[in-house]
Amino acid sequence: MADTPPQHAHSHGSAPVNCGGHTHDAPHDHAQAASCSHTDDHGHDHDHNHDHAHDGHDHAHGFGHHHVHAPASFGKAFAIGITLNVVYLAAEAVWGVLSNSLALLADAGHNLSDVLALAAAWLAEVLSKRSPSTRFTYGLRRSSILAALSNAVILLVVTGGVAWESIGRLFDPTPVAGKTVMIVAAIGILVNGGTALLFASGQKNDLNIRGAFLHMVSDAVTSLAVVIAGGLVLLTGLTWIDPAISLAISVLVVLTTWGLLRDSLDLSLDAVPRSVNYAKVEAYLRALPGVADLHDLHIWALSTTETALTVHLVNTAPDGKGVDAASVLHRATVGLRTEFGIQHPTIQIEDALYVSNCPLTDPHSV
Repeated sequence: MADTPPQHAHSHGSAPVNCGGHTHDAPHDHAQAASCSHTDDHGHDHDHNHDHAHDGHDHAHGFGHHHVHAPASFGKAFAIGITLNVVYLAAEAVWGVLSNSLALLADAGHNLSDVLALAAAWLAEVLSKRSPSTRFTYGLRRSSILAALSNAVILLVVTGGVAWESIGRLFDPTPVAGKTVMIVAAIGILVNGGTALLFASGQKNDLNIRGAFLHMVSDAVTSLAVVIAGGLVLLTGLTWIDPAISLAISVLVVLTTWGLLRDSLDLSLDAVPRSVNYAKVEAYLRALPGVADLHDLHIWALSTTETALTVHLVNTAPDGKGVDAASVLHRATVGLRTEFGIQHPTIQIEDALYVSNCPLTDPHSV
């Protein structure tokens, strides 16, 4: 996955701190030390150390950017899943109409949402690998968050429509061809269950893949319930069983999708990812040797698999002397990556004399 190249800019009037696309300007007239370490996509390490003497202030710029391996591509899984579901969707819709089964049509509706969801998730995976540009400095990584959010919304909207129709059928049941329903739905268990397995390995660490996985699992469960509904209709002749089971399926889908909606909406609003404990990150940074205080700590998701952080660290020496800025940056960035999975940290080191004039110390600033 491509990243923006490290940028270093120094002037007597400001000290921009750049890492992963974020720059903060800190006015100073003091001594400044900058240490940057970057590993490119080909595995080459680049280390840069710059010392610029101004008057009496150590300002450290950290390009503490350590890459983790990009998640495996699920392009083949998406292609197979979409193809299987399109074929099955067409067959299920036809037989649902012929057999007059709402449960079967409900299952077809979910499969239609799955095709759209898989296509959106696949597109997002492709877009998230696009290189950054001068307009989109982080690339299009956030598209994976939007795809996860759209997955949740589509699934809930379709489920709401099915639930509404099910309630109507409870009061006005219609005949159902139970045997046909069972056969078609049984095929659906194989199609949806098999497709879900294609995404099982990635759904724990990627909200976008999790959205695709949940769609497939929910439809596999729906198909199983439809088989049960067809069997019960054959055994009892009670046609209200079909819409009743459809309604129960709808409730189950809402319950399983709610977490996806909540998490994707959180990430869309730049909330701290649930996999990261904000308090522990803050405690870790405060405990670093050479760090007396910190402010403006922000943690948010760049995508469904990558986390970014910005923070201002205040060194222990009032004038910044005697503090190895490069060492602080190295320990901070390595710890954030290995202990918290934060791949894109931007760290600004300040001395106590500068902090009192820093506009970002205002609790309402960002």
